[in-house]
Amino acid sequence: METFENTSRRSFMKIAAAAGGGLFLGFNWTNATASPVVVHAKDVAAGTVNFNSYLSIGTDNIITIVSPNPEIGQGIKTAFPMVVAEELDADWKTVKTVQGNLDPAAFERQVTGGSGAVPHSWERLRQAGATARYLLVEAAAARWKVQPTECSTSDGKVFHKASGKSLSYGELVEEASKLTAPKEVKLKEEKDFKLIGKSVRNVDNHNIATGKPLFGLDFHREGMLFAVIQRPKAFGFKLQSVDDKAARAMPGIVDVVTFENSVAVVGKSTWQVNKARLALKIEYEKAADLESSSDHNRIFQDLLNNGEATVRRKDGDVHTAFKNAAKVIKAEYQCPFLAHSPLEPMNFFAHVRADGVELVGPTQTPDRARGEVAKLTGFPVEKISVEITRQGGGFGRRLAADFVVEAAHVSKLVKAPVKVIWTREDDMTGGIYRPAVRYRFEAALDKSGELIGYKLRGVGMNAGNSTREDNFPSGSVDNLLIDSVDHKSPITTGPWRAPITNFLAYAEQSFLDEVAEAAGKDPIEFRLNLLEKAKKQPAGEVKYDIDRMIAVIKLARDKSNWGKKKGVHQGFSVYFSHRSYVAQVGEVVIEKGKPILKNVIAAVDCGIVINLSGSLQQVRGGVVDGLGHAMYGNMTFKNGAADQTNFDGFRLIRMSEIPEVDVHFVDNGISPTGLGEPALPPTGGAVANAFYKATKQRLRNQPFIEEPLFKGIS
Repeated sequence: METFENTSRRSFMKIAAAAGGGLFLGFNWTNATASPVVVHAKDVAAGTVNFNSYLSIGTDNIITIVSPNPEIGQGIKTAFPMVVAEELDADWKTVKTVQGNLDPAAFERQVTGGSGAVPHSWERLRQAGATARYLLVEAAAARWKVQPTECSTSDGKVFHKASGKSLSYGELVEEASKLTAPKEVKLKEEKDFKLIGKSVRNVDNHNIATGKPLFGLDFHREGMLFAVIQRPKAFGFKLQSVDDKAARAMPGIVDVVTFENSVAVVGKSTWQVNKARLALKIEYEKAADLESSSDHNRIFQDLLNNGEATVRRKDGDVHTAFKNAAKVIKAEYQCPFLAHSPLEPMNFFAHVRADGVELVGPTQTPDRARGEVAKLTGFPVEKISVEITRQGGGFGRRLAADFVVEAAHVSKLVKAPVKVIWTREDDMTGGIYRPAVRYRFEAALDKSGELIGYKLRGVGMNAGNSTREDNFPSGSVDNLLIDSVDHKSPITTGPWRAPITNFLAYAEQSFLDEVAEAAGKDPIEFRLNLLEKAKKQPAGEVKYDIDRMIAVIKLARDKSNWGKKKGVHQGFSVYFSHRSYVAQVGEVVIEKGKPILKNVIAAVDCGIVINLSGSLQQVRGGVVDGLGHAMYGNMTFKNGAADQTNFDGFRLIRMSEIPEVDVHFVDNGISPTGLGEPALPPTGGAVANAFYKATKQRLRNQPFIEEPLFKGIS
């Protein structure tokens, strides 16, 4: 069996052969050091070059970079090469990107999640590009017999201004490849960036628009079989018996296999296996409590009142602060289960052979997928290759590896290459969901309206810690208690875009508006005063960057003309998550007696913006995602089974319901801090607070559409 290392080497030898040799700059993603690797056509043909992750420059001036992180729409395949091209002073038209497959020996972090890809690789990518530029300048200077300091670079060429000479990078790669790379190279200053910060089209746009096979569902291997899996129709059921005679007799069906708690129908087409699945006769037995949404309401209330809570943070004397308070504000906020609902449902290809396993498909965590399959098959991880396809959405669902293990399990049982494909109904009823949560807040005010006490208890379903104890307003209140209670539910849950903060931010920011109103203070000034108070805390007490949060608050305030628009009702929210800071202002107007959300103004501090186009899309997409699910998203259960099985029951936001989204970035020159998730959490609070300003009705439960304010709106 061919390992991934050989596959990677072979694909890049093909590139090198097309270029007739050239400079291949290998760099280990676990550190920023880059070093040249000489590649000649004869070496390519012989297959003797050992590659890790690298930048390549061919004699035809084509620059190629492997992008190791899975692409799920966050634009990483565009951002990574932009960073390298910037430091390299490349001509962007000559830059090509190749999706890397799993190779832990070469790549330190092949994960898409937590908005961490760019922050992790920023310096490494810059060093790779700058090192290549250094070697090319050295080669040109040697040929011209001048000092390297007399040379400059631009658009894929080295220039010697005094003589008027120039050479393309492709003309220099042979000589550059023979030089020794320095341990350190000088990186550009932000003021000298030519590409970073500009709008660049996504490198996959053309292939997506023309239907090229990029996604997991597109993958096809000659001779592979298709499989669809029947899982229990309710959480808490256990497989008891299977009658598969009718299914086996249907056209195109190759096998029906049972494993763990599932039954797989395997055949020659998706149509045939889905039709045959309907013919299965399966009996289940109860193995755990069959929970309903009505049970969850009761469980939440009981645990809020009587649950054994885990203290997450306790500052000062909370009891005394509340005892002596001039005013106490209390409120509860609740958020439901949500499906991830990516446009591309779960799917994966697996071929379990006698000598190893080949895996191909969309996963946010390829190393985890490989590890889980290793446990199943008994093969060492070195015998398992993972090819990463582009993903039609993930939102945290593809952090799990269950669908990958299913494919491997079926392939192992039927002894053939198999592609498992979930239907939309499978995707929505089979988990894994965002956990439902209820929060109880309490705030204590003194006579002057100062916040002197704060309490938060979170109760979540399989959430572990359903709070973020070190986020604002922690550090700004002397007397504070944050604790949590967890309920173990048979309904499977997992990370959903901006885990925990996607609903906690809405609840916290809505409650802070309630407190500001009770204190008789402007919501923005109330938060700014708290942040100024946080500045006086001892070092280490505040876990977020106060100045960065203040900056986005003021930017959102200024760009929205806060409080100055006649007939416009504004709501505010600000949140820190995944290393970045986002403040938002929602704007609601009354039209024909109904409140309508017209605009959302977002101020974002994610450090240096790499691709302006991609960054704008991330922020706007996060706002729309946050708004849509706050307004409409809801998964309910009856006797362990999901009530919603497709988009006819799981309401998504419609095009006509999307407001204008005005985005502004803070330019503070710090390294990028992530953007895939931070724009989503503040949206619910900004919108809820704006609707309150317009109607004086608080929205304490999601989805908003089910609240009395929106009665009659479908």
